[in-house]
Amino acid sequence: MAISFFKYQGTGNDFVMVDNRKHNFPADDEQLVKRLCDRRMGVGADGLILLQDHSAYDFEMVYYNADGRIGSMCGNGARCTVRFARHLGVIEDVACFLAADGEHQASVERDLIHLKMNDVHGVEKIGDDYYLNTGSPHYVRFVDDVQALDVYKEGKAIRYNERFAEVGTNVNFIQQLSGNEFFVRTYERGVEDETLSCGTGVTACALVAGLRGISGPVKIKTLGGDLEVRFQHEDDNFHHIKLIGPAKQVFTGTVAL
Repeated sequence: MAISFFKYQGTGNDFVMVDNRKHNFPADDEQLVKRLCDRRMGVGADGLILLQDHSAYDFEMVYYNADGRIGSMCGNGARCTVRFARHLGVIEDVACFLAADGEHQASVERDLIHLKMNDVHGVEKIGDDYYLNTGSPHYVRFVDDVQALDVYKEGKAIRYNERFAEVGTNVNFIQQLSGNEFFVRTYERGVEDETLSCGTGVTACALVAGLRGISGPVKIKTLGGDLEVRFQHEDDNFHHIKLIGPAKQVFTGTVAL
């Protein structure tokens, strides 16, 4: 059996996208998902996303990490899914869809996807670092030179420390460039490596910047491109959060299951 797939990327965070409205993809096959995401033995991606029908929403987004396991919210993946839904004719320029962390709204404005993230309540301070959940758990550490950092080594050490080893966390390293502009690099659980960009991670970093006195919008540079985060907050409660950035189709194909 062969299925059609679409490859999308959002600031270098790439995904295998499957139109699963007919439910013909074996969604419980972790090894298949892992193989499709493998960069040598499969299509190659940071994750796999199924677009499915839902009676109460425009569509449902089901996200799998590259390790084959069902994942939590993926911000860049969600923006790519909105672009994919528009390509399929499921939506036009606005969407209301279901993801792992609940309902989301989004809009398409030329090359950019504006994605409304869920509210964030509570940010934990761990020494000089921060821990919060933006649909996925994120650890945030400020550094002086993010470009020179060994993100794989440093991120892995935190992701697998005594506190986080069992459930895991994404680990972000952030450097302030000037004013409201920052550079972020992220070690992602499930991928177990650095990715070129992480949408929920960028969002987490922007909110932490807000705690440190930076007003939105926050401009974030990643290895894969530029993103923007807008928000309103009172203390460590954040509302009206939007993740804004590009999402593009890279290629299409078929693959044997």
